[in-house]
Amino acid sequence: MAGDSNSNSGGEITCLIVDDHEVVREGLRLSLSRTPHIRVVGEAADGRQAIALAERRRPHVVLMDVRMPGMDGLDATRALTEQVPGTAVVIFTAYSERSLLARGLESGAKGYVLKEAPRETLVRAIERVAAGEGFVDRALMPAFVPERDREELLTAREREILQLLADGMSNAEVAARLVISAETVKSHVRHILAKLEADTRTQAVAIALRESIIE
Repeated sequence: MAGDSNSNSGGEITCLIVDDHEVVREGLRLSLSRTPHIRVVGEAADGRQAIALAERRRPHVVLMDVRMPGMDGLDATRALTEQVPGTAVVIFTAYSERSLLARGLESGAKGYVLKEAPRETLVRAIERVAAGEGFVDRALMPAFVPERDREELLTAREREILQLLADGMSNAEVAARLVISAETVKSHVRHILAKLEADTRTQAVAIALRESIIE
């Protein structure tokens, strides 16, 4: 594979898996094998091995564990960003390690996904970073966004409406409580969904509660 270009031609995404646990690597490889346009081109058990392999295979995406013996995933990510700039790194981390993600931001990683995340989330992260975009698992957002910024994500009126929805009110009941039209409520709800990247009102409420935007 030496000399392979890591241009994403034909829509196929090549991927390198880095984790010091063989069972995790095997599980990831099997999971990704069910996605026709993603091809695993190698596995590494530590950071140094990951860099050497990435330099040879030139994968589009590296799935990088954080805690590994020797060179950890964040140091390896920093080195990869410098030495194999065409490769995007997705930090693949346990929830208990989210405190390390401030270092992850400095390392140059393009994506951050929880090990507990469903397969669809992992695939979406790989697709996004391969396309040159960033991706952060929704469950990790509080580790990235300061509390002040989370509160400022929604306007005071949007937080008020979301709180009423969390209390079980319908759009019509919210409109009556706030003495505004139902159409205005609908418009606010659309903005709330877009800002929180939620598909439904229920999901928006769940995200807002988890991230302490409402109580």
